[in-house]
Amino acid sequence: MYKKILILAALAALVAAYFAFDLGSYLTLDGIKQASSDAAAFYDQNPAVVLGAFFLIYVGVTAASLPGAAILTLAAGALFGLVTGTILVSFASTLGATLAFLSSRYVLRDTIESKFGERLKAINEGLERDGAFYLFTIRMIPLFPFFVVNLVMGLTRIKTLTYIWVSQIGMLLGTIVYVNAGTQLAQIDSLSGIASPAVIGSFVLLGIAPWFAKLIIGIIKRRKVYKGFTKPKSFDRNLVVIGAGSAGLVSAYIAATVKAKVTLVEANEMGGDCLNTGCVPSKALIKSAKVAATMRHADKYGIEPVEPKVPFKQTIARVMDVIKAIEPHDSPERYEGLGVDVVKGYAKIIDPWTVEIARNDGGSGGTPQRLTTRSIIIASGAQPFVPPLEGIETSGYLTSDTMWDAFAEMDEAPRRVAILGGGPIGCEISQALARLGSNVTQVEMGERVLGREDEEVSALAQSVLEESGVTVLTGHKAVRVANGALFTESGDGEKQIAFDTLIIAVGRKARLKGFGLEDIGVDTDKTVNTDEFLATKFPNIFAAGDVAGPYQFTHTASHQAWFASVNALFGTFKKFKADYRVIPAVTFLDPEFARVGLNETEAKEQGIDYEVTRYDLDDLDRAITESETKGFVKVLTPPGKDTILGATIVGSHAGELLAEYVLAMKHKLGLNKILGTIHSYPTMAEANKFAAGDWKRANKPEKLLEYVEKYHDWLRG
Repeated sequence: MYKKILILAALAALVAAYFAFDLGSYLTLDGIKQASSDAAAFYDQNPAVVLGAFFLIYVGVTAASLPGAAILTLAAGALFGLVTGTILVSFASTLGATLAFLSSRYVLRDTIESKFGERLKAINEGLERDGAFYLFTIRMIPLFPFFVVNLVMGLTRIKTLTYIWVSQIGMLLGTIVYVNAGTQLAQIDSLSGIASPAVIGSFVLLGIAPWFAKLIIGIIKRRKVYKGFTKPKSFDRNLVVIGAGSAGLVSAYIAATVKAKVTLVEANEMGGDCLNTGCVPSKALIKSAKVAATMRHADKYGIEPVEPKVPFKQTIARVMDVIKAIEPHDSPERYEGLGVDVVKGYAKIIDPWTVEIARNDGGSGGTPQRLTTRSIIIASGAQPFVPPLEGIETSGYLTSDTMWDAFAEMDEAPRRVAILGGGPIGCEISQALARLGSNVTQVEMGERVLGREDEEVSALAQSVLEESGVTVLTGHKAVRVANGALFTESGDGEKQIAFDTLIIAVGRKARLKGFGLEDIGVDTDKTVNTDEFLATKFPNIFAAGDVAGPYQFTHTASHQAWFASVNALFGTFKKFKADYRVIPAVTFLDPEFARVGLNETEAKEQGIDYEVTRYDLDDLDRAITESETKGFVKVLTPPGKDTILGATIVGSHAGELLAEYVLAMKHKLGLNKILGTIHSYPTMAEANKFAAGDWKRANKPEKLLEYVEKYHDWLRG
């Protein structure tokens, strides 16, 4: 802190000297003419002294952001001539600008970032990428005040070395113009003649030259990328979308809405994994399981409990009926009615503008159909990852994709189930099957289930699973499958888990094979590699959803689809960066586990200061009436501020409760706004308001309240 005070004191001293010695009267055109005339003779006799003094004065004026740099530059031309004056001013201006830059950075940046960090993040990312271009453009155009550039750039994250060399080069031409004008100081009547519209226009052209150069480089790069491919002269489609899951459906919908000609290709069922094997059937099964659990524990509600009879085939039939009820939302008929050309078949990218479709619906007489298109979106989704365990291939294992067909053939819930994986999918399936009567053992290699959450959240999830009848084995590594048993290793040695059904739920991997990506050189690692606009190495080929990452959520896939489709169709005019700032996630256990933004674990890992506000649901009236008191609302905020860094909610309908925090974070609303919003009584949503109230009480202005108390005492006499 004392260093900042010293810097401020030094700057204050320079400003005081400026006014005390009336330096402003010298830093005018008439004043500098007189001073230059008086100093000329002294310079002839003492050149080193005058050069040194002038250099220090120039540095001091610019470092303190005082007016007069342009006048001093003219004086340099008058006193020292074009060459010496230019060299002197060039280095003095850069040094002074750098000192002002560093002063602003050291004294103000931390304070500014603490208040506007989120808004500055995008600016800093742009400067990280194109900082030299931005600064060079600004330095070349005299319309931008010298001192403002120094102070503002100091608040950013641009590297000091970059700032120095770009400033040195960027200001050189302007310095030459002013120094050269100073050699004719006697003939100058005003600065406007030097900085005439024609001169400024020339500087503008020079300033934007780097951006033209960047554009040309981009064109050259694109030509290099497309080298060896022949672009069609005309196109059959504006857009071809590969995959009709969440990302593909939204992409096709947007394209049709803006009247683009779009083809949507899907080899299997419309709606993708979410509708057919993921979100929809799993949530339907979870609901049936919850009903069974409610019957089993009806005494919580003053009703005689009963052990439910679970006709498993009938339960799964209901799940299939739910899928059929939602299917029309994603059906070919609906999308064709919207204007989308829906094709059933396997798509392969032949070149950046051509897609070959091997139809599996009998269309085209069995002959592959080829379509040329201006843009392509790859939305092929993901599939369950199966670890390479010894004996796994002959074990008859199921995954979240294949278990539904297997369940449909069962008259009863599988008796002994081993589930490998402690993430959201593994936890949801484990609880549901245990509630429906299966003997479930869940195996997780890590030390806890839901390992991305805070430790207390993971512990509560494990407790919930165990209360539902699941045997949870954490810290157990699966090593092989043999003779109807899963073998694991842990600190306690080897364990054998016999099963009738083995379900693999250790994660999902992007579907990358069979689409021709390798043939045309599209980069794939674990996902399709894309830039911030979701474009691959080819600017007209995009990826969205699970195949692109980094999140594997249906709602994120839909979110990405907007960016991919808009950039694919209108990127020539304007491109939009995919925005991942506020991504909610829900694990549909009972109670639900929901989160958006940072949790405590992540905040600690990232070195972010935070305070925690926690409100337990056992205090909430509606939760008490529903006998759903297990859970809490936990909000992270910067110390002393109501800005929401993240929220974790565990409880009944946590996924719905989370939406208020998602909205608040998206639109930068703090806890004070939530506290000031009327919430219906009695509702679960009041938990959010009460959490905000707890934050307010913890951050009340104690000193001010002391004075208020004294005021009330005084009023009472």
